[in-house]
Amino acid sequence: MIEIKPIARVDAKISVPGSKSLTQRALIAAALANGESRLIGPLESEDTEYSSKALGQMGVSIEKDDGWRIEGNGGVIHPSDETIYLGNNGTATRFLTSVASLGNSLFVIDGDERMYERPISPLLAALKGWGVDIVSTRATGCPPLTINASGINGGTTVLPEGKSSQYLSSLLLVAPYAGQPAILRVEGEIVSKPYVVMTLAVMSDFGIEVEASSDLSLFSIPQGCYQARDYKIEGDASNASYFWAAAAVTGGRVTVENVPVPSLQGDAMLVPLLGRMGCEVTRSGGGITLQGSDRLEGITVDMGDMPDVVPTLAVVAAFAHGTTVIDNIAHLRIKECDRLSAVVKELSKLGTNVEEYEDKMVIHGDGGISLRGAEIETYADHRMAMSMAVAGLRVPGVTITGENCVVKSFPDFWERFALLTE
Repeated sequence: MIEIKPIARVDAKISVPGSKSLTQRALIAAALANGESRLIGPLESEDTEYSSKALGQMGVSIEKDDGWRIEGNGGVIHPSDETIYLGNNGTATRFLTSVASLGNSLFVIDGDERMYERPISPLLAALKGWGVDIVSTRATGCPPLTINASGINGGTTVLPEGKSSQYLSSLLLVAPYAGQPAILRVEGEIVSKPYVVMTLAVMSDFGIEVEASSDLSLFSIPQGCYQARDYKIEGDASNASYFWAAAAVTGGRVTVENVPVPSLQGDAMLVPLLGRMGCEVTRSGGGITLQGSDRLEGITVDMGDMPDVVPTLAVVAAFAHGTTVIDNIAHLRIKECDRLSAVVKELSKLGTNVEEYEDKMVIHGDGGISLRGAEIETYADHRMAMSMAVAGLRVPGVTITGENCVVKSFPDFWERFALLTE
């Protein structure tokens, strides 16, 4: 358990670790490339360690010294003698499922108890459309998975729903290695579109150009092989959000020095939302500075494209005046926990007037006047721990339980967060 120390106003410059999303995408591309790639500034965390270890089991050599050096296998996936265990890493589970499908042996993809509740059947359906023999081992539509791999045929397949952009990104990343040029069609609403755009950008940087419709519902992926290269990873905008939020709720000033403008990461768009609430945003060298306001105002916003920063925005909204509506967030329910319900419950403990709906939350802010200290449960969810810590900068008596869950994406978060109160 850790107790957060309140501060009148933060004033800090800080760097954050590399983007988890970019690290995992670039790692896959480098692993499938021909020759040696170097990732500069990748995120070293529990999640990326799971990804690295799994790729190692598939025959990819990864050396972690000055950056990561990855000896790509040109799309050749070696058999694994052991189950590929990925904890509660949803991105890796979805990405590595498709990578394993490129092989020619039996693979078992497994995870922790929470992963057994996280749906993956749309991805399985699309892979089956490309000729992959894959099943949910327990017939639940969730991991664990059994793959009798014999490569990916290609041709046309359908992703029956786009409720997780990770399904789509997973398919795109492996599609160049299909037996024939691949066509991918997506049915239903596509959420978290910036993550799909990020995937296409990484693929392009590694030498594969994908034709995509303007609404990202249809993709044509050529056959090819990623080209090895040096690749620099941006600072993680999702993890930067907690520091920008710290400035917002205290009326202080924070510069995150390594999230660029423009950014490949959709979560960087949280910053303009904080601007709508009354903060001042400026570009500062290679980063972004946010100056908080003495009075924050509630906003109404569709967060379908930025699910990972919803908890951050919700905490800021608790300190705003008026109503904040955070809409189109039903997909938060299949994250590391049911993140929509968890945020509502923990904000309520702090005294926030907040309502939960199936696909949105409504926060009635009073400037933080009614907020009080509380013991916050994290549900083993890194984003719950980090976002709720922000409230403790204004409200005395906020303690975070299960705080070590931050190792999933930001192992030294508490050390860096403590710099705000020095």
